[in-house]
Amino acid sequence: MIPFPDISPEIFSVTLFGMDLALRWYAVAYIAGIVIGWRMVVMAAKTPRLWPNNTPTMTPQQIEDMLTWIILGVILGGRLGYVAFYQPDYYLQNPVEILYIWQGGMSFHGGLLGVVLAAYLYTRRGYDQFSVADAIVLGTPPGILLGRMSNFINAELWGRPTELPWGVAFPGEAAQFCPDIVGICARHPSQLYEAALEGLVLMIVLLWMVWRRDALKRPGLTCGTFFAFYGVGRFLIEFVRQPDAQFISPGNPLGLAWHVGGYGLTMGQILSLPMILLGLWLITRARRRGAVQSA
Repeated sequence: MIPFPDISPEIFSVTLFGMDLALRWYAVAYIAGIVIGWRMVVMAAKTPRLWPNNTPTMTPQQIEDMLTWIILGVILGGRLGYVAFYQPDYYLQNPVEILYIWQGGMSFHGGLLGVVLAAYLYTRRGYDQFSVADAIVLGTPPGILLGRMSNFINAELWGRPTELPWGVAFPGEAAQFCPDIVGICARHPSQLYEAALEGLVLMIVLLWMVWRRDALKRPGLTCGTFFAFYGVGRFLIEFVRQPDAQFISPGNPLGLAWHVGGYGLTMGQILSLPMILLGLWLITRARRRGAVQSA
């Protein structure tokens, strides 16, 4: 196994007026992911040949204006998605704690829905919304890559126990609670699996499609590829990812959110299935309509 690296979740901390203020890797990952993604989209917007009719769907200024909506969609959607998908009963009994974002608890699928709604509200008039969706997903993988890496640094969202040589001995009582293993418990570093597959590899695929294969000339193709690729990747990684504790019980040790006779799906897999179907539909639609070239 691999010992967990000695990396603090906090980059630095200071005490001001009796209060401890800390800059955490997770916060930096959010900020850096948004900035990098924004610049990637702006770069594409400054390259007319990539777009239908050689005309970018949005100007750099419009992209910057939409960024505020996107950030709100990520934060509000991510938090409300976690509340609704993973712990609805708890938060119904403790509604004030919905606001306690600093205690953790964000859902990628909820954040995605928040971004979709925010982008729709901003672009509901005067924009090709499929092209706008393509632009947004082009800048999304860097945030996934950095976010999952920060999950690893925080020693959270780890995977199921494993005896593979790259298993990681995560710290903490919960991570080390493995009834079937004697001694130190190693787990799949599922955060790094997601960082690599849904972040780095997906980013390379989208960049190749956009800059080498003129994917943006087929509105919806880039967006559909993102949804389908992420959905399939997340579905597969869920097999080695430790489910949230509230789904685990003596009769359901695998933490399946839906199951019959011991077979079923985790919550992450359930939420990924609509993404896969939507992605396939968008890809099919884009390919049938063909590329939109300049007249």
